Amino acid sequence: MTSRWGRTVAALAAFAVLVSCGPAPGRPGKDSEALAPTEVVEFRVLYAANCAGCHGREGRGGAAIGLADPVYLAIADGTAISRVIAGGMPGTAMPAFAQSAGGMLTDVQIAVITGGIRSWSRPGALGVIPPSRAAKSVGDAQRGKAAFGTYCASCHGARGEGGPRGSAITDNSFLALVSDQGLRTVVIAGRPDLGAPDWRGYLPGRPMSEQEVTDVVAWLASQRVQNPGQPYSVSSGPTSLSSSNAELR
Repeated sequence: MTSRWGRTVAALAAFAVLVSCGPAPGRPGKDSEALAPTEVVEFRVLYAANCAGCHGREGRGGAAIGLADPVYLAIADGTAISRVIAGGMPGTAMPAFAQSAGGMLTDVQIAVITGGIRSWSRPGALGVIPPSRAAKSVGDAQRGKAAFGTYCASCHGARGEGGPRGSAITDNSFLALVSDQGLRTVVIAGRPDLGAPDWRGYLPGRPMSEQEVTDVVAWLASQRVQNPGQPYSVSSGPTSLSSSNAELR
């Protein structure tokens, strides 16, 4: 009897030791602990949280250009993509994501997103070399106006005011929210998600040349105004506003 009792006590003691070595009841194991935001390094998670809202799921486009578009990937290398993610595009809706620029992403996370976007590329898929992402020469606005009439006016209107087949691209608010580089990228890559062709499809059988792209961007940029969206001129603003208030009184 004493021997059996001793064995029972020993077994209970061993069980107590085993339980004390394990996690407390109800406490989550290490595998179930959530990662800190800066520790997330899975591309799909990072892309969904930081990019998909504007560039669409799987890079298919949305409020901004589709990053999986083969033309875009043909002109934007890893360095260019990483630079834009990290520093944003000042003066546009594209923010800076790098911690060093006030964002939330680490350098490692930016590298993961850049690599993931570049993984969508299919080398040789275009079969042709598109105009360069960065302009190789200075654009001429007057030549650009003529080129716009040739390639773009049929959809966007003679003055870029918009039409049944295309949006207004000389609109003050639009031009205030897009950089010259953004304009050039869209002219080259188009917006397939919105039905807008790339540089090869504006005029059947006649793709835009490198210089024509540069000149069209120069003309579009020349249409920007100093105070976009303002309903009155700077000089007459206060007077007009005072008159309106007087009439209301």
